[in-house]
Amino acid sequence: MASLSHFLIITVLFIVPFFSCCVNAQLSANFYARTCPTLPTIVRNAMRQAVSREGRMAASILRLFFHDCFVNGCDASILLDDTTTFTGEKNAFPNRNSARGFEVIDTIKTRVEAACNATVSCADILALAARDGVVLLGGTSWTVALGRRDARTASQTDANNQLPSPFANLATLISNFAAKGLTATDMTVLSGGHTLGQSQCSSFKTRIYNETNIDPAFATTRKRTCPASGGDTNLAPFDITPNRFDNEYYKALVARRGLLHSDQELFNGGSQDALVRTYSNDVAAFTRDFAAAMVKMSAISPLTGTNGEIRKNCRLVN
Repeated sequence: MASLSHFLIITVLFIVPFFSCCVNAQLSANFYARTCPTLPTIVRNAMRQAVSREGRMAASILRLFFHDCFVNGCDASILLDDTTTFTGEKNAFPNRNSARGFEVIDTIKTRVEAACNATVSCADILALAARDGVVLLGGTSWTVALGRRDARTASQTDANNQLPSPFANLATLISNFAAKGLTATDMTVLSGGHTLGQSQCSSFKTRIYNETNIDPAFATTRKRTCPASGGDTNLAPFDITPNRFDNEYYKALVARRGLLHSDQELFNGGSQDALVRTYSNDVAAFTRDFAAAMVKMSAISPLTGTNGEIRKNCRLVN
């Protein structure tokens, strides 16, 4: 999700140490097997209902999870509301008026609390919901290790500084992921999260009006709903199947139809061209590698043990 920033998305600056992605020794797929055995079913059913109402919601939840993990780890800090005495991450530039799906997480949390009071973290709920949304739209499943706890803090500053720009170049994207212990391959496959969802006009306006490595017909089409002036919140899909998890995103890049500058940077005469072409021709390879990369990303700096807390309400610290 090489743009994983301010639209579905998915991509991010990473400032935690290189080894942070692997600090997950206390996470386990069976963490709630005894204390909340119905958790997977509750999350899956709620996501099925949400995605049935609005297919885009799977992309929105996936983006929430990326934006959570990329700012100081997968700790549900993105879910915290601002208050008179607390500034969260929801109004950071990459999230303001674009991060969505909070009500879905609230619904899941309410149902989980009814079944298993004060047991399951919001961070784990978000991790499961992101996986289930992908699966519901045709993606490959992966095992979600559980046992994260919820942050008591958030950082709007870090969200502003750590989530990469949709205007980032390839070298910057690779550097951002490397700083988090993620490889260039991880970056390219996680950017494939843009096979789902849409982006706001403000994020791709410069590309469709000013850049030359773009299919002219595609640029013309996008300009119809993204005027040179105004229309900043108008939406356009990342690829032609925004509600199906497939490899059309990579096919679009090969055809110079990447929506964001940071998308097209993956296929622009650089080091990732060969991998993008591989994924454009082999959907099974993409979905397999995406699942593996999600496992890796999901392990970024979790709070475990006695660190953090189990929030009663995902929007507020206890």
